[in-house]
Amino acid sequence: MASTLVDARDRLSAPARLPSFRLLWLGQSLSLLGDGFSYIAFSWITLGLTQSTLALGYVLAFQAVPRALLTMVGGSLSDKWSSRTLMKLSSWARAALMAGVGLAGLAGSLTLWMLCCAAAAFGAVDAFFQPARASILPSVVDKEQLAPANALLAVGTKVSAVLGPAVGGMVVAFSNAPVAFLVDAVCFALCGVCVAGIRPLARPAAEEEGAAGSAGAPGAGVSLGARIRAGLRYAFEDPRIRTILAVDAAVTFCQAGPFTVGFATLAKVDLHGGSATLGLLNGALAGGAMLGTLVGGAVSSRPRIGLLIAALAGWLAIGTGLLGLVGNTAGALVTVAAMGFGMGFQGVFGLSWIQRTIDGAVLSRVISVDMVIGYAVAPLSLIVCGALAQSGTAPMFAVSAAVLAVTAIGILSSRTVREMR
Repeated sequence: MASTLVDARDRLSAPARLPSFRLLWLGQSLSLLGDGFSYIAFSWITLGLTQSTLALGYVLAFQAVPRALLTMVGGSLSDKWSSRTLMKLSSWARAALMAGVGLAGLAGSLTLWMLCCAAAAFGAVDAFFQPARASILPSVVDKEQLAPANALLAVGTKVSAVLGPAVGGMVVAFSNAPVAFLVDAVCFALCGVCVAGIRPLARPAAEEEGAAGSAGAPGAGVSLGARIRAGLRYAFEDPRIRTILAVDAAVTFCQAGPFTVGFATLAKVDLHGGSATLGLLNGALAGGAMLGTLVGGAVSSRPRIGLLIAALAGWLAIGTGLLGLVGNTAGALVTVAAMGFGMGFQGVFGLSWIQRTIDGAVLSRVISVDMVIGYAVAPLSLIVCGALAQSGTAPMFAVSAAVLAVTAIGILSSRTVREMR
């Protein structure tokens, strides 16, 4: 038993012994920390200037729309140039933007439209970072280390997602919003420095030639539109990739609304709690996901990814259905933690399968397609769940469970998908 635990620990920690992976982990964590800072800073300074929640909605929309529209462009350029180059340039561009907004705020010259323009520019530049950060890992670690490396990166992501808004709020509370922009700029600048220090693994000459001559690799002079179309064609013509995209869309639909509108309604109405109960539900989900991520990264075997994603959809269907029936806080927390565990565990292997299997010449484009689908599905989920929650949480969770159950059945019905490894 002790030997098994030691082996699992060694597998999980192996990527951390690589200097380039440590730089990637730190750089990505700093970037996500900066994203959390920027959300708090934009929100607080907009409300301080305008006293209007409508104005805040404009600013956040100006940031979200360019990110969604340009993500596939970022994915295409990441495949053409290099993920490292785009991450580095995006980080330094975001640092300059945040520094400019912070200095303008300290000088008292910020206006609403300046904030909208800055938010739009930030969202546009960020769209080039996101696909690149998800596709750079195969150039930093060997294929055998993708699962533990993704697990470690995911843990950093979850910690940064919690710390970013929390620390950003503290900076605003003890100083003011423009200072938060300046701290934000430092985070992005340090991220750029870390990424610049990454040294990709040397690839065999035969592998380089194979990538250059692949069907997805564009030749010289191919237009940006043609590159994006090639990425879409590659993603949707392969039934295995279509399955991954469909499952991600279903999970996003059953997560965005149910885990925001649903959790809030569940905490307040069904469990007769308050903000503390809502915090416990979100904490249970995050804690379960982090534990599942670490366990997935420590597993030595490579499970059938097709069966694993079907199991995840079924697991989440059961958990979501139970949330509509559970009548006490303890039961809800256990259910949510179990759902988070499944999401974290499968997430390690799902992303590793994508990075290991998809041609490097189109990897970033396929990842950008997945991201754009998520951007489209999330607001739809919020609207649908908001409407269903008016009749109580049970109908909303029941619809989500049905979507997930149908997804699981669809996966199992395809032999090609069931045999995915």
